[in-house]
Amino acid sequence: MNKIAPPGLLRRKFLAAGMAALALTAGAASTAPSAHAAAWPSQPLRLIVPFGAGSSPDQMSRVIGEKLGKILGQNVIIVNRPGASGNLGTFDMANAKPDGYTFGISITGPLVNNTLIYKKLPYNPVTDLAPLTLAVHQPNVLVVPAASGITTVQGLLDALRKNPGKFNFPSPGVGTISQLAVELMLQHTHTQATHIAYSSSPDALTSLLAGNTQFAALPLSSVMAMIKDGRLRALAVTFPKRSPLLPDVPTLKESGVPGVEGSAWAGFVISSKVPAGIRKKLSDALIQAIHDPAVSQKLTVMYMDPVGSTPAQFSDYMHQELNRWGPLIKKLGLAGSL
Repeated sequence: MNKIAPPGLLRRKFLAAGMAALALTAGAASTAPSAHAAAWPSQPLRLIVPFGAGSSPDQMSRVIGEKLGKILGQNVIIVNRPGASGNLGTFDMANAKPDGYTFGISITGPLVNNTLIYKKLPYNPVTDLAPLTLAVHQPNVLVVPAASGITTVQGLLDALRKNPGKFNFPSPGVGTISQLAVELMLQHTHTQATHIAYSSSPDALTSLLAGNTQFAALPLSSVMAMIKDGRLRALAVTFPKRSPLLPDVPTLKESGVPGVEGSAWAGFVISSKVPAGIRKKLSDALIQAIHDPAVSQKLTVMYMDPVGSTPAQFSDYMHQELNRWGPLIKKLGLAGSL
């Protein structure tokens, strides 16, 4: 097993990975493709999803993978490998045969936060994986039951201050963005609430509707139906900009709580041992697929914001995420807790 480097070293490696990816992008036009890249792909590709069928990463992978297959002229086969909060499937991506025919999609936990939360990981996301593209953002939405009578973020904060120790909030797991975004909001506003971890977003929602928890920050795809039918009230989005799907719902910054950005993002990665020319070819095809109007429309209908960044931009974003959540993970005592 690979040992995870200290956070400071991880940050430097994220930057180094970004610089390397940027150099690859900048020099691609003047560098002749290798024989491996020229012949690739000559067979179907395997796209590993480290979560179960029907999950958000699975759904987006099927939409993007279908278009990717048409661009590359090969079938893209989805392989679900759930387990260990996404670590199992992400390990498979890092340790796949480095011929470019196996890659995968992963999220914040396995690629960033778990390097701090887990005592040991069987892979190092910085050295064993190479970024291909940030696929989508899924901004979290701060919600309360409509029957709560709370209508604004400030109303929620007032209720927290007036009822110390009486408010709980759920998340789909320890160290998820649903937990960390709320914890960061509580820290910034000097308020308190108790976190209760569940095994999934549906379970977290059930607790909210049953009254076992009082508010939550969950992905838009999880809460949109209940916002529409009136069971939940959206107070704010935990993102720098408003969601076009909820244009009347302000950001936390607009609501008087700056500095909180929580997105359940997902991005494509591949073994870092895959030749650079193949990685470049796959990355370009993925970006083209994500930016395809029909694909973007399908992702939007699924309550996802398409991105399609360069490898360097994706690497830089993961570095930002480590800086954003690392200090909070330590302060909450989550570092090395699993």
